[in-house]
Amino acid sequence: MGRWPVRRGADLGAALAELRADRSRTQAAMAASVGLSADYLAKIEQGRTTPLLDHVVDALVRAGATIEVTWPDDTALGGDGDQGAE
Repeated sequence: MGRWPVRRGADLGAALAELRADRSRTQAAMAASVGLSADYLAKIEQGRTTPLLDHVVDALVRAGATIEVTWPDDTALGGDGDQGAE
């Protein structure tokens, strides 16, 4: 099982990148499957577009929440799954 602790908004993008790579999906294929450009998805994965998420995660953590993204090892990430991660 994949696990990614979330302590700031950028951690969500990093979790997405890890999950996408775990599923052997390219950024282009993943972006297309959710209606984003590959460039924008790359920015999300790099934590460069998350000011709102930073505030939400910070508020949750300060309120005592623990946030973690988890995924089973054998679950496909939607679509027909192309090979090769960028």
